[in-house]
Amino acid sequence: MNQTRVMREKKAAPVKSGDRQSVSLAKLRSAGLQALFAVYIYALFKIILFKFSPIDFRFLWHQLQRSPDTILRQLRLGNFTPLETVFNTFDPVTVTKLVNFAGNIALFIPFGIFISLLSSKRQLSWFGVMIRSFGLSAVLECAQGLFSIGTFDVDDLLLNTLGGLLGYGLLRLWRAGQKARPSQ
Repeated sequence: MNQTRVMREKKAAPVKSGDRQSVSLAKLRSAGLQALFAVYIYALFKIILFKFSPIDFRFLWHQLQRSPDTILRQLRLGNFTPLETVFNTFDPVTVTKLVNFAGNIALFIPFGIFISLLSSKRQLSWFGVMIRSFGLSAVLECAQGLFSIGTFDVDDLLLNTLGGLLGYGLLRLWRAGQKARPSQ
């Protein structure tokens, strides 16, 4: 009962104008960040699943109605050997292979940054970022096989996860630099 009274008193306490502006600005910043994250996720799905083509839900529905043999064939075409595609990237080196290699990392760098910024109250760990990056990448890789619009590649999982961790690490470095910087 005592806690309830204290909670009511806190709610009833007058809020200063500066505090209101600060809260409003924080809410606006959070909403803007969430909107940017939604746009990023949309772009990520569009790039990975649709290869920059328009999203066609009728096509996806048609792909889902294909026989299970089609999905099994897609799985057989996939790479389940870790680092096989990575090693093949450098033997022989081609522009296409390098773009694929770097792109798989680069596409997930913003993910590591976004999930860290969006969960600022619950200090995310390296492991937490790794699990989330791996999970999103696994969803995308499985969707490629399920819809027969690409092939599953375990190396894409590894490179995407590395990208998420790299984004998280870059944000942590930036924050550490901001803390070390003297106030002006």
